[in-house]
Amino acid sequence: MIVWRDVFLAVIAVAMVAVAVTQILVIVAAASAARRVGRLADSFERDVRPLLGHLNAIGRDAARAAQLATAQVERADRLFADAAQRFEQTLAGIETSIAKPAREGRALLSAFRAAFQAVRELRRDGRVRQGRGDDEDALFI
Repeated sequence: MIVWRDVFLAVIAVAMVAVAVTQILVIVAAASAARRVGRLADSFERDVRPLLGHLNAIGRDAARAAQLATAQVERADRLFADAAQRFEQTLAGIETSIAKPAREGRALLSAFRAAFQAVRELRRDGRVRQGRGDDEDALFI
């Protein structure tokens, strides 16, 4: 029985050595993988850093372009508002310059009409008086 105990003890010792060697290999492999991941992260950071710089520049350019476009739209808005105001002022001036002479012309036409009407009435009244005079002359003795 002592032999079996030594055999089992040897098997246990060999298994312990195998486990220890396996753990050491796993630790070495993990350290190697960690170094590779670190190098990969550094490489990724080096590759992405210029890309982020370009994206920042693109963002700044886009913000500047939006700012310039906003300024241009505001200028165009002011331009159209000024043009509309000037157009309205011009139309008001034209209306004033046309309306005043039109009123004066209408007044003149009304004056001519009244004068012609007065002349007609005078003629008619003269004829009526003239006709009465002949009738009255015949009756006068």
